[in-house]
Amino acid sequence: MSIGALSPSSANLTPVRSEAPAQVPASPNAEPSTASSPSSSTTKLSPEALALIDKLKARDTEVRQHEQAHMAAAGGLATGGPSFTYQRGPNGVSYAIGGEVNIDTSPGGTPQETIQRARTIAAAALAPAEPSGPDRAVAAQAQQMEAKARSELAQQQAQRAYGSKPAAGGAVNTYA
Repeated sequence: MSIGALSPSSANLTPVRSEAPAQVPASPNAEPSTASSPSSSTTKLSPEALALIDKLKARDTEVRQHEQAHMAAAGGLATGGPSFTYQRGPNGVSYAIGGEVNIDTSPGGTPQETIQRARTIAAAALAPAEPSGPDRAVAAQAQQMEAKARSELAQQQAQRAYGSKPAAGGAVNTYA
């Protein structure tokens, strides 16, 4: 499962396909790519192109901060670094316009471990200042996972307290 699926559509930007794949794992501290920049000078660009570059730079910063927040909160549940979707600006520089972080959402070995994992998953999903719709969906799934684990834990505790499974319906005979 992935969190942080900031999509290009949430910024009204359309990804432009280049020679590089659309999803590329990248360092969370990476700057917009200038490796393929034909010209680092923006003096020959129109005011509209310069405005688009400013918008792309701001989006790149927002996306990288968003994914870094997921990474920091996910801790050991992150299965790798963030992946980004890029758009090439009019200056030839690639800017991150979307991203995601994959995390391990498998249950723990015990209900207690599952509860802890679910809490970490939910915290990671909601870590950015403005969680996306997919982030909120992952958090909701984690909350369901935690509720199920709590139910299993309660059943285990009841079995230990009564020495066996409680009767159907959970009724206890209190007559003496």
